[in-house]
Amino acid sequence: MASITALRTTQDATVGMGGIAVARDPARLSSVLGSCVGVALYHARHRVGALAHVVLPESSGFTAAPGKFADTAIADMLRQLRQLGAGTTGLVAKIAGGASMFATSGPLQIGSNNVQKVTELLQAEGIRIAGRCVGGVKGRRVTLDCSNGNFLVEIAGAASRML
Repeated sequence: MASITALRTTQDATVGMGGIAVARDPARLSSVLGSCVGVALYHARHRVGALAHVVLPESSGFTAAPGKFADTAIADMLRQLRQLGAGTTGLVAKIAGGASMFATSGPLQIGSNNVQKVTELLQAEGIRIAGRCVGGVKGRRVTLDCSNGNFLVEIAGAASRML
């Protein structure tokens, strides 16, 4: 299980808040999200994927937990994927989460701020977002299948979605 530190594996793993996991086929990476955003990166040719459980949009210079912040999580995921031979060419992203868990309006919309920052960073890296299931008021469970890049999104009381 990954919590704050990165985990590389070929086995199934659960990614906790602020965690990053990188895995090869046949592993599956999963996480449970509320206002946090699950960022999945997948490279089909190398059959390698990464999942980050992003808690906040900006690190403001804090580097001890790269998976916790959108700006450091994406950079760290890309670094780890490059070490496994998967460059940004051929990578696709899928994102989920960013729910408004505590209020539907107001200045502290952490979920939507997380989604916006993740989207900006992926676009800046030239990584296409191939699927998204964001917003709303309910949490999600997500699972990235490193054998094929499928990203299963489950929301309580709703039909599962495959991105």
